[in-house]
Amino acid sequence: MYKIIYSWHILSRIYPYIILSLLLLNCVPDSIHAQNRAMDQVLISKLKLRIKELALETQTITSNFQQDKEMSMISERIISKGKFYFRKERMLRWEYIDPFSYVIIINNDRISVKDENNVNHFNVSSNKVFVEINRIILGSIQGTLLNDEKNFKTFFFDSPASYVVKLYPSAANLKESLSEIVIHFNHKDFSVDQVEMIEPGGDKTRITFHNKIFNKPVADEKFSVQ
Repeated sequence: MYKIIYSWHILSRIYPYIILSLLLLNCVPDSIHAQNRAMDQVLISKLKLRIKELALETQTITSNFQQDKEMSMISERIISKGKFYFRKERMLRWEYIDPFSYVIIINNDRISVKDENNVNHFNVSSNKVFVEINRIILGSIQGTLLNDEKNFKTFFFDSPASYVVKLYPSAANLKESLSEIVIHFNHKDFSVDQVEMIEPGGDKTRITFHNKIFNKPVADEKFSVQ
């Protein structure tokens, strides 16, 4: 049960919402935050355009990921690793490999969770949390999250390693569980290098993607569980 709560706890802070205008990544040092420079409107518009173009071009993504969780109730960081799969339009697979085996799949409006030999299925619309998870993740992948002025106040920065976008929830329902989302976009290909979710109590989840592969076939079975 802890693994289920833990994994959904992470996804509900995304993304990546995600998770992403397309989850891809290299680790970005914490010291970078002190070197961020605010971007002007011209540069912001160019960045948004590049991210949108990448989203239109991307049909599939396969990537390794590392997830670092800092919780006030636990002194040590919780680190897990796995594989991430995306296929347009609305198919996502989070496959946790280490330190435990665990799979979460979003296939259109259906969510499937496999914990060892136990499989559970949910409808996204049956739970408001699932609705937000789906909306934020897909919004990141499709590049629309950066323009969601109804739910977020967004600030753009340029750092030596990446473009940094900070999103602060303005919608009451989001503020209850999330105080900030920080997304790092790669300078070269405008893909997402890192996603960090910060909760009101200070707990943090950081997801880093590496060995990203774009537009290679991803089999149908990756988006279903038995």
